[in-house]
Amino acid sequence: MPPPAGVPLESHPGPLRVPALVIAEVAHLAERRLGPRAELLLTQDFAEGLFTVEPVHPGDWLGIAEPTARYVDLPLGMVDASVIACAERLGVAEVATVDRTHFGTVRPRHVSSFTLLP
Repeated sequence: MPPPAGVPLESHPGPLRVPALVIAEVAHLAERRLGPRAELLLTQDFAEGLFTVEPVHPGDWLGIAEPTARYVDLPLGMVDASVIACAERLGVAEVATVDRTHFGTVRPRHVSSFTLLP
């Protein structure tokens, strides 16, 4: 269950799953926007088990290609599409993102829309 509106993501009961393809993008953005210490803290969070890394399964690749092609004009991109494929495989409707444009636009196969956190 997601936290009530306005409650920080840190209050989410978890687990917080991060598709493997997302990690490099998040690390790059953290370092670029917040500095090298933020990237180090992110690494420590993974080391401490605050996030569960979700690997790309062989069957996910078609699930990544399909929304990438469907939303080519957005453009969605492989990393965001990996979040969709992972969510569809796991039956997850909640997505933690700052990219509300992309994830608010896409229509996953398993739910009418994603619940965007925070």
